[in-house]
Amino acid sequence: MSSANDSNATLPKSRAEWKKALEELPPTPERIPAFFFGHGSPMLAFPENGASRMGDAMKTMGPKGALATFLKDFGPALLSKYKPRGIVVFSAHWETFGERLVTDYGDENPLLMDYYGFQPALYQLKFKSRGDSALSKRVVELYKDAGYLARTTSKLEARGEDGRGFSGPGLDHGVFVPFRLMFGEEFTDIPIVEVSIDGSLDPEKNWALGEVVAPLRREGILVLSGGLMVHNLRDMSSFSEAHANSLVKEFNQAILDAVTLTDPAARKQAMLDLVKHRGFRAAHPRADHFVPLYIAAGAGGSDVDVKVLSAIYGAPTFAFDL
Repeated sequence: MSSANDSNATLPKSRAEWKKALEELPPTPERIPAFFFGHGSPMLAFPENGASRMGDAMKTMGPKGALATFLKDFGPALLSKYKPRGIVVFSAHWETFGERLVTDYGDENPLLMDYYGFQPALYQLKFKSRGDSALSKRVVELYKDAGYLARTTSKLEARGEDGRGFSGPGLDHGVFVPFRLMFGEEFTDIPIVEVSIDGSLDPEKNWALGEVVAPLRREGILVLSGGLMVHNLRDMSSFSEAHANSLVKEFNQAILDAVTLTDPAARKQAMLDLVKHRGFRAAHPRADHFVPLYIAAGAGGSDVDVKVLSAIYGAPTFAFDL
């Protein structure tokens, strides 16, 4: 990989470019990379006949936008390249304090529709998948061995508020909304287990959480961590590259500059320093959607190569340890 400035000139932003980047991923099922991916929002699942009314952000984040198109290419590439026997996923939408929770939902993962005030069609979305108790217990074992409090959570335990009017368990929309596009509405061949992020939102603590699950990548497990690099619901213009203010766009570029540094130590420091960037709070009034980047980086390990698979504004995807 070249220097950050040189590499940014050729980062994949079009479909042809990101398909090339996906095709160039080495097929290493014995050591699957860790991935940060832009998980989007409920806009990905908006009925297409209503999406046009939601403004310019839909051009990127809507059902026919660049992110939806990328996710449909991303999922099949992961399955083809790595043939994982399980998926462990972290989401910006599940935080716990002092204890890691790991889903153990058995033969069908319920869905937690943790979004509010949308049209009825968004509460009828389907994504059929399953869990795996052995994988859930393996994740808990890794965290306990590393000195963390950790346990599984079952369908009998609510983990959040559902927009349909109740508290419940389930994979949150940061998982099932993009996974529907990546893997299809029925995906039961490979189990999915979700793990909570550290609610302190501390960059180094969440980086360390990723480090704990790194061994899974050599056990045939695909580790994914989803969030967004721009997430400011107080300023909806920030979701549109055409209309975002200069501070937000400067911050988005700073992320790409940091991730594409070739020296691992310099890259890690630059990534940790992103929360000090003058545009950070303009892009993230709260850091929940940003810190999943650190989990993916931690899971990738130290002294590794990083590849930008897509540089979609505000919702890029990075592969750690190629």
